[in-house]
Parts: sequence; structure tokens; C-alpha cells
Amino acid sequence: MALAPKFAGHKLTAAGASPQAIHTVELYLDYVCPYSKKLFNTIYTEVLPLAEKKYPGKVQFIFRQQIQPWHPSSTLVHEAGLAVLKLAPNAFYPFSAALFAKQTEYYDVSVVHEARNQTYERLAKIAGSVGVDEVAFLKLLWVDDKPNSEGGLNIGNGVTNDLKLLVKAARLVGVHVSPTVIFNGIVENSISSGWTTDQWDEYLQKNIE
Repeated sequence: MALAPKFAGHKLTAAGASPQAIHTVELYLDYVCPYSKKLFNTIYTEVLPLAEKKYPGKVQFIFRQQIQPWHPSSTLVHEAGLAVLKLAPNAFYPFSAALFAKQTEYYDVSVVHEARNQTYERLAKIAGSVGVDEVAFLKLLWVDDKPNSEGGLNIGNGVTNDLKLLVKAARLVGVHVSPTVIFNGIVENSISSGWTTDQWDEYLQKNIE
């Protein structure tokens, strides 16, 4: 699936990759899913360096933000990811790593007594830790407690429209849960979040020409 320029920060490309002949691994991940965290950490810290060394110019990884609405905070943390993409696309992966490291702080029990904007304030601190402007970040996410100029009450925030696009994209390919991995446009059910780097290496050897 094509990647819109506004979501270019989702792409994690091995150095020297050629867009004319490149394999694509799409990772549908949820920030509040422990299995997504495990898969992200393996890819980000181990598999990408391996791919850059052994398969230069042949593979790219795309982080697809997968909102799982049965965890209400999933929407909020993914809005945070979108705010980072708008403000500092190159900070998206460092932000994601930092957020995954603190993911239990955004589990159901951790946010149940917290107002929405309070959650955004905590997320702003994570964004700030990777160099994102916290004030601009909060401005994008903040939801006012007053109707807009037209009297609207479901006013959303500065990333609502982008969030809708992510949901549409996942629906289009039938992704329901995280993590889901798609290789060159096909869902790859054999891949597990528990895979080691050696297992990823074996898979890439078999499937990258």
C-alpha cells in the first residue's frame, strides 16, 4: 500500500534503499499492546541494523498505527504519534520507542481516573524528551471544553482527520488486531511478535531477492 507524504515518518528504511526495487514490511502496531512493543523493539533495535548490513537497498519497514478501540487510551496515544509526525517526522521512531517504554502508564487502569487533556499533558513530556516542542504538541491535541464557533460539540482536535485516515487504511486491508505484519502487500500470519533476530534473518533470506 502506498504511503501518503504526511505519514512519511512511519517509514523506517535501510540505508541506500532503492524505491524502484524494494520489499516492504508493514507493521500494524498499537502503543498499548504488549506484543506490539515486543515486535517494535526487535525491529527497531536489532532487525533494522541487520537489514542495513545484509540487505542494503532491498527492504523497508513501515509502522502502521493500529488503533484498538477496546482500549480507550489507544486513540489518545496514537493521536500523540500523529502530532509528532506533524511537528517533527524524524522524531517519530524515537518517540515511539520512548512511548512503548512507558506503555503501561497508558493502560486502562492507569488512565481511568484521568481527563483526556491530562493524558495529553503526560504524553507531551514524552514528546519533549525526544526534542518535540511540547507547547505545539499540546496545541494540536488539546480539546476545548466549549463549543466551536458553529456550536459544534464533537470538535475533535488538530489530528482528528489524520486519525480517520489511519482507521480507513487499516479497514481497507482488513487488519483487526495488533500486531499484524504485511509483507509486500500480503498478511504474513507466520510472523510472531516473539521472533528472534535470527528468525527474522532467516525469513528475510528466503523472501528478499
